[in-house]
Amino acid sequence: MKTPVKAISQLITKKEIVDQLRELGVNPGMILEVHAALSSFGYVCGGAQAVVDALIEAVGYSGTILMAMQCSENSEPTRWENPPAERHLMKQIRENTPAFHRKESEMRNMGVIAENLRRRDGVMISQHPNCAYIAWGKYAKLLCNRHSLHFSLSEESPTARLYELKGSVLLMGVDYTCCTVLHLAEYRSEIRPVMLQGAAVEMEGRRMWKKYLDLDVDSSEFSKIGRRLEEKGFVRKGKAGMAELRLFKADSAVDEAVRYFTREHRYSRYLI
Repeated sequence: MKTPVKAISQLITKKEIVDQLRELGVNPGMILEVHAALSSFGYVCGGAQAVVDALIEAVGYSGTILMAMQCSENSEPTRWENPPAERHLMKQIRENTPAFHRKESEMRNMGVIAENLRRRDGVMISQHPNCAYIAWGKYAKLLCNRHSLHFSLSEESPTARLYELKGSVLLMGVDYTCCTVLHLAEYRSEIRPVMLQGAAVEMEGRRMWKKYLDLDVDSSEFSKIGRRLEEKGFVRKGKAGMAELRLFKADSAVDEAVRYFTREHRYSRYLI
């Protein structure tokens, strides 16, 4: 006997999402880094497509949408944790991981909303094998055209361009630990150790494993930074369906995070 499935009793439409975004303060022309979880909304009529359509309508064709792509499986396997890989498999993983491809590489744990944006006509995708970004709209090329392989979320990255352009961050049903722009503060405050990373790339027409330098970033303290942003009045809150919405300026968030890290980790740079 089949277990009865609970019927859909409420839903949210694209128009309702647009209305909620407008009320929150999302306006035409905004540059918006978005982190979103479709499951947090409840039932969305039209799914991820409707959410992306709503975002595009909210910022308009003079605006820009940026989302993290992050191909986490294309990375140094000795650093894998969820799950880890046994040491005898390391060489095989490095030799057989497909080279990064903007349209084909797997986006593990980034969600169907980011995947839907990636399929849109006219999107730009930065050329980083592990920490790529997807951008749509007026400033998409500017955000994505200079993404350094080394130190992937530092000054030569879409996060730094978002900061310079005074863009905003929109969290849709996710917490501050998902906010990748805050990683820029880790680089600027010099509190994290440098590590050797690696990824499969295509260079001069052939696939190869490329080593590069990066920081061992850690988002575990971002929730504390988020609370400080809210306490200081930097964050506007709203709701779309069941999803909590948070909107704030990227530069204010990064500056506050730098102050936090500088104070809480004032001696870290001398210990690494």
